[in-house]
Amino acid sequence: MKAVRIHAFGGPEVLQLEEVARPVPAADEILIQVYASGVNPVDWVVREGGNDALRAYLTLPMILGWDAAGVVTEVGSAVTGFQIGDAVYGEPNFPGDGSYAEYCAAKASQFAHKPQSLGFTEAAGVPLAGLTAWTALFEHGHLQPGQRILIQGASGGVGSLAVQFAKAKGAYVIGTASADNLDYLKQLGADEVLDYRSQPWEELVRDVDVVLEASPVRDNVARVKAVTVLKQGGIFVSVNTDFPFDEAVHAALARQQATGVLSANQPRQEWLQEIAQLIDAGQVKVFVSKVYPLEQVANAHRESQTWHVRGKLVLAIRQNDEPA
Repeated sequence: MKAVRIHAFGGPEVLQLEEVARPVPAADEILIQVYASGVNPVDWVVREGGNDALRAYLTLPMILGWDAAGVVTEVGSAVTGFQIGDAVYGEPNFPGDGSYAEYCAAKASQFAHKPQSLGFTEAAGVPLAGLTAWTALFEHGHLQPGQRILIQGASGGVGSLAVQFAKAKGAYVIGTASADNLDYLKQLGADEVLDYRSQPWEELVRDVDVVLEASPVRDNVARVKAVTVLKQGGIFVSVNTDFPFDEAVHAALARQQATGVLSANQPRQEWLQEIAQLIDAGQVKVFVSKVYPLEQVANAHRESQTWHVRGKLVLAIRQNDEPA
């Protein structure tokens, strides 16, 4: 099968399109014929050698990609709930044999049936960003109907889904983004939108229950400002798990009697199922900004590294968007 592998850590030039053996699923795994793969910042972070949290788990050569949509072609002996021919979406094993490939084997518990209303290209843009947003909002942020949430970086892959999930669950959503993305946030359903560059959002926002840091900016001074907009007992959740809170952030949290959490993605099948239901009910839309063929994966990485992607980047592994 064709796959993109890296044999050394480095820039986009280390991404190599190769012929490799098709993986064999373990008892608790399914083999997926991949139609499309999402492209995420973690892909190029790993390509460059990872961060302190990841480095010990990375072995070369490696197939990148942790966002897949495709069709089940083999089912492990211990797997129930999937049949050959099922259209699915989910997260490949991380870090392991990724989705920049014509086939990937992955734990069945990390996949669910694809939303019926989406093609494979759109579906591939959901799992990693969607599960990151879902874990942060509901597992760690404990977001409830009627609560107020500030989402920083609301126009990105994680943020744009977080806005819609929060709205679907009945929250009041305030989103920050650059000026040219404010209308986009309104389209997503945000109740209030703020330009983080030109507006003093930390003075304009008050008494929110949850702050979600979905912005890629790693700045503890900005975190202290965000904590001050929480009500007493609120929750600050960051998806930037590689960037710990410093003493100033801990002190700000203590003043607000608030909780601070670094939220790591949890690839749970039941959450993918619930996300699919919201998508099929028309409550969540997936915005794919650009689709690249697999052989142009280096260009996709370069675009992702600009941090100015609205919505999702996707690699087309198979050119048609329906099951064969």
